[in-house]
Parts: sequence; C-alpha cells; structure tokens
Amino acid sequence: MDNINNIRNFCIIAHIDHGKSTLADRLLERTKTIQITEGQMLDNMDLERERGITIKSHAIQMAYKAKDEQAYVLNLIDTPGHVDFSYEVSRSIAACEGALLVVDATQGVQAQTISNLYMAIEHDLEIIPVINKIDMPNAMPDEVEDEIVDLIGCDRSEILRASGKTGEGVEDILEAVVARVPHPIGDVNAPAQALIFDSIFNSFRGVIVLCKVINGSIKKGERVKFFNTDMEYTADEVGVLKMDMVPCSTLSSGEVGYIISGIKNATEVKVGDTVTSVVNPCKEAIAGFQEVKPMVFAGLYPIDPNDYENLRASLEKLQLNDASLTFSPESSIALGFGFRCGFLGLLHMEIVQERLEREFNMDVITTVPNVSYMVYDKQGNENEVHNPSGLPDQTMIDHIEEPYIKASIITGAEYIGPIMKLCLDKRGELLNQEYVTGNRVELHFMIPLGEIVIDFYDKLKSISKGYASFDYHVDSFRPSKLAKLDILLNGEPVDALSTLTHESNAVNFGRRMCEKLKELIPRQQFDIAIQAAIGAKIVARETVKQVRKDVTAKCYGGDVSRKRKLLEKQKQGKKRMKQVGNVQVPQKAFLAVLKLD
Repeated sequence: MDNINNIRNFCIIAHIDHGKSTLADRLLERTKTIQITEGQMLDNMDLERERGITIKSHAIQMAYKAKDEQAYVLNLIDTPGHVDFSYEVSRSIAACEGALLVVDATQGVQAQTISNLYMAIEHDLEIIPVINKIDMPNAMPDEVEDEIVDLIGCDRSEILRASGKTGEGVEDILEAVVARVPHPIGDVNAPAQALIFDSIFNSFRGVIVLCKVINGSIKKGERVKFFNTDMEYTADEVGVLKMDMVPCSTLSSGEVGYIISGIKNATEVKVGDTVTSVVNPCKEAIAGFQEVKPMVFAGLYPIDPNDYENLRASLEKLQLNDASLTFSPESSIALGFGFRCGFLGLLHMEIVQERLEREFNMDVITTVPNVSYMVYDKQGNENEVHNPSGLPDQTMIDHIEEPYIKASIITGAEYIGPIMKLCLDKRGELLNQEYVTGNRVELHFMIPLGEIVIDFYDKLKSISKGYASFDYHVDSFRPSKLAKLDILLNGEPVDALSTLTHESNAVNFGRRMCEKLKELIPRQQFDIAIQAAIGAKIVARETVKQVRKDVTAKCYGGDVSRKRKLLEKQKQGKKRMKQVGNVQVPQKAFLAVLKLD
C-alpha cells in the first residue's frame, strides 16, 4: 500500500494527432517503467498502430523519484483525441485529479482540445498546459501560448514546453504533475468504494475490471459486490497496471488497479458502477457518471445466417472493451437476423466493424447508418425510431422531429466561405462566429445530426486542407419534413437500403443511389429494374441490362423466320427466369451508399 499523499492520478487530453501517445512513451521511458521498443507503446491494438490513432484509453502506473527525494506513484491514463471517442475520455477524466492539456505547437488550439478541456474543468481537474512538438521547424510556441492563455486564463509561466519526439521538457512535466496535481482524497478506514472506469475481456480469466479506489480498500480473496447490478463475487486477484498486470495483496484508497473475479458473463459488468465490500458495504454509489448516448445507428448482419449466435457473443465481448457500443436484435427481409447497433460516430462504426473481423473472425454486412428520430402520431403518442422500417404508416404520422447538434468549427480565416457553404448545404444555420486569435475563427452552427452522419467530417477536412477541427454535442429535437426513401429491385423493396431523408434532398438522393447501384449490381440473365420510391411514387429508375447469349450465331444465312423463332424462344425463357430469379445485393452496395458524393 502506498501513502495516499504520494499518489498522483492524471490523464492526457488533446485534439487528435497532437502527439499525446508519443509524449506518454517519453514519460514511461523517463520513469524507467518500460523499455521503449517501438512507438506508441500504449496503443497496443493493431488497428491503433495502423491508423496512428488512440481508440482505447490505457492506464499504466509509473514510479518516480522527484527532486524532493520522495518516491511518487503516478497513474497515467492515455486517452483518445477523436470526437467519436469522447466517451472514453469522459470515463478517464472521472478517474483522475489532474490533466495534461497537450497542444501541438504547429496547429494550435483545436475544437477537440476545447471540448475535452471543458469536460476536465467540469470534473474540477487541475489542468497543466503543455505545448508539444516544439522541435518542429514550423512550430509557433509563442502564438500557441497566447491561445492557451486566452483559453484557460493561466499565467504564461505555468505553460510547459516539450517535445514527445526528442524528450525535451519531459522532466519538467513530471515535476509539474507532482507539484501541481492534488493527491487523491479518500478515507482508508471508510467502507470500500471503487469506481469502474473500464473493463477488458480475457478468454482465460473472464472479465477484468479496471477501477479507481476512492475510499477504503479491496483485499485479495474478499467478497465484493457491484452496487448497481447487486452481484457478488470473490476478488481472486487484485493488482496494479504496469505494462502487464502486477498482482498485489490490497488496493487501497487513491490507487488505480484491476480486480479479477472470474466473471464469465459480459453483461454483469457496467462501466461507471461502484465496487464495494460485502462485509462492510458503502451506503451509496459514486455519483457523477454519465450514461453513453449513441448518435448513429446501423444494422449489423452476419453474412452466414448460422453465425447469428456467434455475432451476439462477439458483440457482448466487444461491448466490455468498448462501453459506448449498444446493440439490440432486429430482423430484415433482405438480410435475415442481425442487430441494430448504436455508435458514437462513423469512425467508431468503422472501428467496431474492423475489430469484429480481426478479433472474432466475424464477417458482417452493415446497413446504411442513420440517427434516431422522434415520431408523433395523430393521438399525440411519441415513439423513438432508430430504423426507417420501424416508421408507422404515413397516414398515422402527425409530425417527425430530428436531433439537431450544436457544432463548433475552428479554422483559418481563408476557409470560412467554403465551410459556410458546406454547413448551409447540410441545412445548417449559423449561430455566431468569433476570432480566436489573429487568423483563426470559431464558427458555431446548428445542424441536423442526420446530415453530418455520413460524409460531413471527410468533406470538412478536404475543404480546409485538414486544418478545420470539428466538435459537437446534441442540442435538441426539432420538427422536420422527412421522407422515407425505399429502393426497389424488380419491384421488391430492399429494406436494408431504406433511408429517412429530408424532402428537399430525397429525389436527388434517390437518383444518385439508383445510379450507384446500377454500377454495383452484377448483370444477370434477366433485366433488373432499380427504382427509388417515396411512398407509392417512383422518383428514379435505372435498369441493369441482361446478359444475352447469341442464339442466332449458328444460323449461317437462311430464313429470317428461323432466327425470329430462336429469339422468341429465348425471350420466353428470360420471362420465366425473371419470375423465379432473385437479386443478391452485394456488400459493396451497402457501403457505396456511404460514399455518395
């Protein structure tokens, strides 16, 4: 057990790509926690390495001997920077008393920096501003310093300068953490109370719970209880997180560590729950933990219908490791049985799909993503609808409300025009604009969430040459004129391709979808009609031409009636084939809808 006054729990928050994982490597190296063999030691998922982004928060303990000759225990939690993973950040922040706010010296303050900062301030964290990448030739540390002073109103002397690449300034950061971050406050003698901030699934040991002990202590071998689910277990092993898990006899107040109690069922562990002891339980759960709200919904279906149960098991295990994923069973005429999954954003959806493929060998089909709508019927009842096929009959609907978000975009002044056009095309309305510093502008928009789901972020990045940064939070639901667009193949609706879209956009969107499907659906022995319909009205049509065998090839000259007879026979065959033939929609078609320009 460590002295609570010598424990420091802190996280690193920053915009995506500002170098927090590299800086974390330098801190680990300086405290001799691990030998750095390759970059981003904490990003241990293949996917994180390939994409160069952090997806999961990672906790690790470091031992540090400060200049005052005292030995400190530093618990560092490295967090993601992408807007889709802000839920991971909120959980990490709940387990800390301080935060390193890392800002790139070449990019300055960006939208996600501000959003994560506000989250940390709400939890009363001590903020230590750090300017990273000062070794870059195009670094502007003085201008960035001005931006940070404007943003958090600190003294210039409090801002540290460092480089994750060369390791410059790392010693100062460690000293600042020891000096400025308050030690955890807790009563070692009170009943045990620990906050679960993450969990991992291990196929040999079951669910491993990561927690921060607020009060009391949790000993190896004692009976523990999960407060909200009311489940009891034996703590077979407790320990702290270094690069591997290191067992110890007791986790006491202020420490961050893990508990293994052989939990086999993924659904029994809720992130944000409180762990307490069965003998001497605490009176109430730890407050202030927010439930996750998915923003984007899509159907996931196994390619082989027999894999349905495997997909369920895989999603449950993945949910442990990624608490922001939600799912419920649904079925579709075109695709059979599957799940309706809720994601935080498109990148999150893509990552979940790839992780299912890599970690669980699951091949899945994903339907067109959409957001949740509030549907009010003529009797005044309201229903939340996540799926276009769940929409009641048009005659029953009084009005539909869709979610609007408050978006904040920070960009260089030269890109204001194109960005405004993009947002207005997406039915956005400008609330205000203000200059952050010299050449940087912050724009605030109200935009329907459904409009930014598919390709907004990509377009924003390409318009601004990668310089605009974007952050949002859901504001409210507003009435909207929405139409359900159905895609028919040979007169049969493909429910997995249905979308809800704004009336002004529906015809254009239907036409583009038909054109795209025409390229993707393979030619058959009969004509395939692809139609887009709103209700009973067909708004667009394309035809995939049949593949024909040249039946008259064997006629050398001769009578034309003979050729006509052969063609007539072929025509009858095609007609019969069309009645029994069905059209398979390839997986590429579902993905192509996301890439409609």
